[in-house]
Amino acid sequence: MIADLLHDPEFWKHASIPVVAALVGWGTNWVAIQMTFYPVKPVGRPPFLGWQGIIPSKAEKMAVTFVDSTMSRLGTVAELFEQIEPERVAAQAVGWVEPRMPEYTDEVMRERDAVLWENLPELVKDGIRDRARRRLPRLIHGAVGEIGRRIEELLDFRDMIVGRLSGDPALLNRLFLESGEREFRFIVRSGLWFGFLFGLVQLAVWVAYPAPWVLPAFGAAVGWATNWIALNLIFRPLHPKKIGPFVLHGLFLRRQREVAAVWCRIVTREILTARGLIRALLTGPRAARVEEVIRRHLRPLVDESADLLRPLAQVAVGLEGYAGLRETVGEKAVAVSAEPFDDPFFNEARARRVEGLLRERMEGLPSEEFQDLLRPCFQEDEMKLIVLGGVLGLAAGFAQLVFVFG
Repeated sequence: MIADLLHDPEFWKHASIPVVAALVGWGTNWVAIQMTFYPVKPVGRPPFLGWQGIIPSKAEKMAVTFVDSTMSRLGTVAELFEQIEPERVAAQAVGWVEPRMPEYTDEVMRERDAVLWENLPELVKDGIRDRARRRLPRLIHGAVGEIGRRIEELLDFRDMIVGRLSGDPALLNRLFLESGEREFRFIVRSGLWFGFLFGLVQLAVWVAYPAPWVLPAFGAAVGWATNWIALNLIFRPLHPKKIGPFVLHGLFLRRQREVAAVWCRIVTREILTARGLIRALLTGPRAARVEEVIRRHLRPLVDESADLLRPLAQVAVGLEGYAGLRETVGEKAVAVSAEPFDDPFFNEARARRVEGLLRERMEGLPSEEFQDLLRPCFQEDEMKLIVLGGVLGLAAGFAQLVFVFG
């Protein structure tokens, strides 16, 4: 009897129903994930004659959500700057600039009055260079200290993060994909199993009532339901619920410590870096205020070093030219301010401190707030993805009706 059944074409046609349903569940979930993140750059003319991944296409909006729903709960910019340690920042700047002071001094003086500088006795030049070098550490520490005290005023934190993420959609993708890697795998794989279970129900209905609409309708239901169920299992229930020997808890939420480790590693190495903070200070919308602080603190370099040549300088360039020298020093100081912080070892050391703070606070977030790390990437177009699953399932049901059952 079994042999006859295995050779019966109708048996295989009916057996294909749960298999196709499983493939529909797997395929629609896979497509939903891919369309969420890829392609990073638009292909064709979205949204009707092309496509761009949902996250990359709304990078700026997602970045704003990231700042408002997540970063605001983990620490203020003042706390983050404190973790970077302003004293270490100042020491890094001094260590970089100090050996280059003779070169910088020569550049500034030649720019203001090359003839005057070239005709000065070497002893006078050395005195100016040495005095500037000795004064430099205290002046830099003073500038960094004031920036640290006024960091909330001088740095537009939201602009810094939004600019970084909206300008690099691939990084925004990584933030979601790497922190939620296991959840995305679950979404795809669960489609296979849930699809198969729905397929068994579909088979029973088809055997009892083989109406033409059954296969397309169940195909649409499988595509829609597998996406919906997978998304809800990731984030629901918010809090652990014990049912007999089982504990139910959202898959993403139960991995809070693991996710925090991955998420904080990316954020502190790619976004909230010492280099990024300094560059944001110098190039952000409030950069003019930062430049004023730097210029004011370094102005004594000219005032004190010029004691050695003040009479000669005033005769050679006049009071206006002397004031211009102070301006040139300020411009040079601002121009080289970011260079010391390109050091990868310095950035890694600062990143570890910031990472420690963020991880501690992220691990302590209540589930209602922690889910906001990953939830936004689905909430943005969640219904669109679920409906897409239904449409693809409907198409698969029609194909099965036509090509399998004639």
